[in-house]
Amino acid sequence: MLHELTAHALHEKLKAREITAQELTEAVYERIAEVEPHVKGYLTLTKDSALEQASHADTGFQNGDEMPPLAGIPIAIKDVICTKGVRTTCGSKILENFVPPYNATVMTKLHEQGVVMVGKTNMDEFAMGSSTENSAYQITHNPWDLDTIPGGSSGGSAAVVSADTAVCSLGSDTGGSIRQPAALCGVVGMKPTYGRVSRYGLVAFASSLDQIGPFTKDVTDCALVLNAICGSDTMDATSVDVPVPDFTQSLINDVEGLKIGVPKEYFTQALDTEIADSVHAAIAVLEGLGATVEQVSLPHTEYAIATYYIIAPAEASANLARYDGVRYGYRNENPEDLISMYKKTRSEGFGEEVKRRIMLGTFALSAGYQDAYYKKAQKVRTLIKSDFDAAFEKVDVIATPTSPTPAFKIGERIADPLQMYLSDVMTTPASHAGLPGISVPCGLVKSGLPVGLQLLGAPFAEENVLRVAYTFEQNTEHHQQKPKIQTNGVG
Repeated sequence: MLHELTAHALHEKLKAREITAQELTEAVYERIAEVEPHVKGYLTLTKDSALEQASHADTGFQNGDEMPPLAGIPIAIKDVICTKGVRTTCGSKILENFVPPYNATVMTKLHEQGVVMVGKTNMDEFAMGSSTENSAYQITHNPWDLDTIPGGSSGGSAAVVSADTAVCSLGSDTGGSIRQPAALCGVVGMKPTYGRVSRYGLVAFASSLDQIGPFTKDVTDCALVLNAICGSDTMDATSVDVPVPDFTQSLINDVEGLKIGVPKEYFTQALDTEIADSVHAAIAVLEGLGATVEQVSLPHTEYAIATYYIIAPAEASANLARYDGVRYGYRNENPEDLISMYKKTRSEGFGEEVKRRIMLGTFALSAGYQDAYYKKAQKVRTLIKSDFDAAFEKVDVIATPTSPTPAFKIGERIADPLQMYLSDVMTTPASHAGLPGISVPCGLVKSGLPVGLQLLGAPFAEENVLRVAYTFEQNTEHHQQKPKIQTNGVG
């Protein structure tokens, strides 16, 4: 089935003219018609423009042109990334009818590659959440078990790749929003180093943490998408001007001589025992292939979640001040005066979780509290980064679980924000330090839900991370396991 294949396998078929991009795109939309009513991964579908883009790619292949590896490949985009002429809601009522007049830099780069954009994916509102239950529009279901969450905030982007309703997708990762849903949906998800990919056109949640990255079916596709989207950008002041290697050159099936650190702080009693067993088994596979494994310590890990829930809401409260009903987005229709318009627009336009974080952030930045909260959190963030710096002087890559538990039931944690926040306990530390990290499938728990292995590298050491991930993948079969979507009675 075409929709099940990887981008690199499809590229070979397109190049050999065994298939056309239009046939491939039609196959993906047929798959969407079959399972999307149950998975609910998309907010907007763009079939007409997708078929046009496919036709354009086909012309290139038929003319014998040297076509980029992603030409004609159906890709989905998280609805927090601006797409010119295509609705971009951020999963929020306040941007329900917002149509950007420009493309994000990553979209410009993907269009230059000749990709086919299938649609925009569901997400937690303004990327605030770990389950995709905070969307103003719908709850996305995990293809492995439709009663469970797909993770968040990029749950839609993870679910559509897992369900084969897109070949690849883009998400954003602020505290784990690519890696955690990738783990829970059994796909590959990578957060590049902060500054490696332009954030221009990514609607901001927490500007010092946000980073765009790919969801793919295997590590090779991940390297191909990174090749397409990485690079410095004058439109983004936080974009770093460093050379972008060809990441496919990192796909070496060999970890001989590499040192893998295992942080003791990630293997606590809070970690699900089946997750721990799968991750330990994965690390043992790498050791058996010639890697040296040693324990490392990241002593400030326990403060990462508390630090994150000061810094991220503080930055969010500043970034979300622009949604006031004046220039664009939702506006209350019957305000008594300007202040009333602000108040009613924001009360009606934002969901509960977004309001909670705006209030937390505003409090943390308020007079008399900024030093006690925000400034102190930034100091702890520096300590977390220093822990990683010290560890990477001894090891090449750090291996941990991606999520402390498998996917939980829809509704199970929605009334307990603290339990929900702890879903990101394994992923937020690397976000504080701006590190590259990947989640690759490494097993299933007894209930049949996927487990993710997280591999972290030093800043701009994506090549080490990809090499270890690729070697693990080539010597195991976890990435070949697919969900069997039960479509009966779920809607």
